[in-house]
Amino acid sequence: MAFVHVNGIDLHYTIDGSQGPWITLSHSLACNMSAWDEQVELLKNDFRVLRFDTRGHGRSSAPPGPYTLEQLAQDVDGLFMHLGITQTHWLGISMGGMIGQTYALAHPSVFQSLILADSTSRRPANATSMWGERIQIAQTQGMQALVESTLARWFTEGYRTSHPDVMARIGKGILETPVNGFCGCCDAISKIDLLDRLHEIQCPTLIMVGEHDHGTPPEMSRQMHANIKHSEFLLIPNAAHIASIEQEALFNEVMLAFLAMHANLARTA
Repeated sequence: MAFVHVNGIDLHYTIDGSQGPWITLSHSLACNMSAWDEQVELLKNDFRVLRFDTRGHGRSSAPPGPYTLEQLAQDVDGLFMHLGITQTHWLGISMGGMIGQTYALAHPSVFQSLILADSTSRRPANATSMWGERIQIAQTQGMQALVESTLARWFTEGYRTSHPDVMARIGKGILETPVNGFCGCCDAISKIDLLDRLHEIQCPTLIMVGEHDHGTPPEMSRQMHANIKHSEFLLIPNAAHIASIEQEALFNEVMLAFLAMHANLARTA
């Protein structure tokens, strides 16, 4: 684990693996880099795996907001410059996918491939009121008041009931998210409006979404798929918003197959 001062904040990051191409993993709102622990175990033998806590999350700085997606992408650019990364694959879920889209449009030559999971590229009509309400709850009642409603959006009822240990772990991450960071990032993602520019993305792209994802509905992922040339699309059955956890085996299988196709892996016998 390490820190770098970029774009006015201290950004917390870690690297696993010592060979192969870079892959950068970007987590969702109200999580931290530990959300990718299972994927790191699968990737670290073939990739140099970079994870970071987004501004306002985990151990990174959480200055008062509002933040912007452009600012969050600039944080990533500072991290890449610090590490000398000129090309990387990108895996982002939800907010991490939004940051990935924003970065790809600003720096079109950096991403070798792009995986967007349970994400969106255009704010819904009620974004201002919806996110404003969540910001107000966090500021007046604290993150505890958002834990149960967030888990209900992120996972299907059956999964929540049958995996109390996972709910406790994810709930703890939500609870520990700094209010400044949560509110700042809420403001950033509430303003996303990239759909009409997605045709500019030229790197191989995989779009995955849970069939029961109401936060970033499948219809938006289908629109993203239609706008990104040669992209692939997968609807993940029996999953809501955090498909990487709820349907981990299928998510990982498709992720690895996509990366094997688009990464030149130096495998040893």
